[in-house]
Amino acid sequence: MELEAIGRNHAGDDQINWVTAIFMGLFHVGAIAALFFFTWKAFFVACFLWWVSGSLGIGMSYHRLLTHRGYKTPKWVEYFLTVCATLALEGGPIFWVATHRIHHKYSDQEGDPHSPIDGTWWAHMGWILMGKSMHHDTTTLARYVPDLAKDKFHVWLTKYHYVPMIVLGVILLAIGGLPFLMWGIFVRTVVGLHATWMVNSITHMWGSRRFTTRDLSTNNFLVAILTFGEGWHNNHHAHPTSARHGLTWYEVDLNWYGIWALKTLGLAWDIRKVNLTEIKQGLVAAPNGALVAPQFTD
Repeated sequence: MELEAIGRNHAGDDQINWVTAIFMGLFHVGAIAALFFFTWKAFFVACFLWWVSGSLGIGMSYHRLLTHRGYKTPKWVEYFLTVCATLALEGGPIFWVATHRIHHKYSDQEGDPHSPIDGTWWAHMGWILMGKSMHHDTTTLARYVPDLAKDKFHVWLTKYHYVPMIVLGVILLAIGGLPFLMWGIFVRTVVGLHATWMVNSITHMWGSRRFTTRDLSTNNFLVAILTFGEGWHNNHHAHPTSARHGLTWYEVDLNWYGIWALKTLGLAWDIRKVNLTEIKQGLVAAPNGALVAPQFTD
């Protein structure tokens, strides 16, 4: 299957994507240089934008809304959250969602774009620099995201996903000079990238496993904190469409709290989630091999 061919990006593929590698290198250099432009205002601007891009964007939009359709929102909210996601420098919505759906289909098996079975470095960032899944044109990837491919906004934003970042950079430079630019763009982006990549690497190697799944997914508290709740990865792989990943009071899940806030405001509905108590009362075998109960819809 062509889907499998696109997903099969192993550490033996030594063809570096130089455009991606150069930009990643420049952003890391910029993050180090930002240490010489430190101000507390710039630091807090970076923290706020980290939450905007990582939580509102990657967690709530790209992952739980667009990839798994764990809840529904008005289109203007969906578009706003998606623009926030482009600020993470992780590609446009069609690229990100297609890659993640392939990951779930072949998780930790032949065809997974970023599994630690191909090496820790590969799972963390090697697949970005040398893999192919993130670098196909939107027409090729459209067959794996037919829902997004029909939406002109998502198609346009995938093609020009770098525009919001450029606009943000100009705004930061105008209102706060180099400190705002260096911390609000370079430091914040690099920290966010490595936090997201930890989900691909660390949470498939170290952590606890509440559910018996066919993949290597684990729950990792540190990664969950750094990704606003995405580190409860074993919970997620057992219940992919659940909008809530933290299943207990101590599993902090800021992305879920954000979705709950949208619901409270009447901006989110058809929210899919699971209840740990109900799961314990009647375990059943799920199609993905996990011992889970049926999905429960809010």
